[in-house]
Amino acid sequence: MEHCSVRVLPLGRGGHVALQGGVQAAKVWKGLSLSQLIVQNTLPVACLLFTMASSDIQVKELEKRASGQAFELILSPRSKESVPEFPLSPPKKKDLSLEEIQKKLEAAEERRKSHEAEVLKQLAEKREHEKEVLQKAIEENNNFSKMAEEKLTHKMEANKENREAQMAAKLERLREKGWIADHLRSETMS
Repeated sequence: MEHCSVRVLPLGRGGHVALQGGVQAAKVWKGLSLSQLIVQNTLPVACLLFTMASSDIQVKELEKRASGQAFELILSPRSKESVPEFPLSPPKKKDLSLEEIQKKLEAAEERRKSHEAEVLKQLAEKREHEKEVLQKAIEENNNFSKMAEEKLTHKMEANKENREAQMAAKLERLREKGWIADHLRSETMS
């Protein structure tokens, strides 16, 4: 079979599809299997053509170009006698018995309770985490306050000691001056 490259172009209403390809493209399209059409990346048209008999497809050449030829595939309307190969509606579900319905309801109730318990557990964990974070923040604040208070107390004590030392030094100097003054007076008097 000759290989050809085909491009799908929608032409409008009525199931008309245009294919652009080589000279033998239209003939090749009629003869291709579904897997070959899929390989050529034209699945939508391939599915459409696969479900129709070759007598349902009319090939009409549109125009010739240097790059290739264009063809129009005219698909005849589906007859009432033709039955699709795939089911149009999903298979019907079997009727459920009262016991099965009850089991499903119980299972749903269990899932709901389980989900609710999980949500409550997560909420409790979140609240516990918030309490821990708050407690840690309070402890850090208390520690900071204690450290600041101790630092301030130490600083005040150091200032008090410095002041007392300065006062003692001044008194000592004054005494020395006083002793010198007394000494000078006693020497001058003698």
